[in-house]
Amino acid sequence: MDFKRVWAIVLRQFYLMRTSTTRIFPLFIWVAVDIILWGFLTRYLNLVSGADFNFVPALLGAVLLWDFFIRIMQGVTMAFFEDVWSRNFINVFSTPISIYEYVAGLVTSSIATSTVGIVVMFFLAIVVFGLSFFSYGIVIVPILLILFMFGIALGIAASALVLRMGPAAEWFIWPIPAIISPFAGVLYPLSVLPQWMQVVSKILPPSYVFEALRAVVAGNQISWMSLLVSSVLAVIYILLACLFFAGTYKRAVRTGLIARYSAESLS
Repeated sequence: MDFKRVWAIVLRQFYLMRTSTTRIFPLFIWVAVDIILWGFLTRYLNLVSGADFNFVPALLGAVLLWDFFIRIMQGVTMAFFEDVWSRNFINVFSTPISIYEYVAGLVTSSIATSTVGIVVMFFLAIVVFGLSFFSYGIVIVPILLILFMFGIALGIAASALVLRMGPAAEWFIWPIPAIISPFAGVLYPLSVLPQWMQVVSKILPPSYVFEALRAVVAGNQISWMSLLVSSVLAVIYILLACLFFAGTYKRAVRTGLIARYSAESLS
């Protein structure tokens, strides 16, 4: 892998960002709205519940971590969509860059662009609403790592899906986090779900993450084995997503789909 080619993909995203406020603004505005909305909601729940339970680390912390996952996923897909929207995909692959170098560039771009939203999230949660991440202890490290890896995997798989079905299929991508969230148990324990939904939850790494988060907040014992299972699942999904993207790209080249890639193609 030539890291100069990977850096070229990142550099292209940087040039796009630095000349466009319309690209920079969405990086943090939706995150800020989510944190502010849920922050005041948790304050209200603390006020009216009259219980000793603190909703801020339980609910606001969960929302913040879920937004972290979404930013990572969308960081990958948005970098890919930039090439789709500008009809630049064929130009990129007319160069010596390999498919894996391209994917690595998308992932690196996601890390860079997502950092903006993540900094805003942490600032609002800590300064405005007093959320202390030290209250979660060391478990916050594997939690963030698992969500990061699953976000990368989902972003790569979603990009491959658009490459396979055409640019119009991007509308299938935006609802994915919302579709997954009920199964991940972001705001409630998995035990409240029907049995069939719990079965689906067991193959989703975030479900283990948010169960661990609630265990920390409630002062219960954390299942480190569950987090290990979640980590293994996330790694497997990254490998499968990369293989899916590479296979989809090879098929697009073999069938000639890549040569007629346009906003009007859907097959």
